Amino acid sequence: MAGGLETTLRQLYFGDAPAARRFRYALVAFDLATIALFLVTAMIEEGWWIVPLDLAVAAVIVVEFGARLIATANRRRMILSWASLADAIVVVSLILPAFIENLGFLRVIRALRLLRSYHLMRDLRAESDWFRRYEDVIQRSTNLLVFIFIVSSIVYVTQHGNPGINNYVDALYFTMTSLTTTGYGDITLQGNAGRLLSVVIMVIGVSLFLRLLQVIFRPPKVRFECPACALLVHDFDAVHCKHCGHVLKIPDEGAV
Repeated sequence: MAGGLETTLRQLYFGDAPAARRFRYALVAFDLATIALFLVTAMIEEGWWIVPLDLAVAAVIVVEFGARLIATANRRRMILSWASLADAIVVVSLILPAFIENLGFLRVIRALRLLRSYHLMRDLRAESDWFRRYEDVIQRSTNLLVFIFIVSSIVYVTQHGNPGINNYVDALYFTMTSLTTTGYGDITLQGNAGRLLSVVIMVIGVSLFLRLLQVIFRPPKVRFECPACALLVHDFDAVHCKHCGHVLKIPDEGAV
């Protein structure tokens, strides 16, 4: 019985069957729904339904983690992975509000799992020509959004006594104005820690933003590993590898 369950879960998490792909897409949809829920509840100070809903979501995450643990061959490596650490932090942040002051800001860490788990990247590459063409843009956009959500959460928590930051939207507003170097000046972070956090937002955030712009405006590329030198990114119409000159046979699938 246990062996049958393990085989079934392994096929769902790592298989190539249509049912397995639908299962992994459903998990990603759940991740997106929980992130949206976390962002909404972070802006609501009170609500009798928040704690029961938090506990229900925590239970689902724990069950899903257990299923993924059963399906994984190297369980020690999975437990020590950053994705598992993020899940653990999220579960703690969902349970503690029932007993201690709200720690909902930690829930946004769940965003780190997007496009990084359940072989989603492999599935999208196999099924979507559009995704293959714009994969770099999607990845960079996701990295920037994750950075914005998490840093906004840190700002919201560390500046809880700041009169200019009363909710998550205020923290998000400050993060965006700092990242884009607009700097309206109506909100500033207090203390040395706040100033250092502002520097981190500007340095890392602007770097991520510029890298996204670079990908958007550069000529379109295709991912295809060169058999000789392993260079991964080439022009769509490349015949030879720019690095070593090896003849490439890139499947164009009718791309122009």
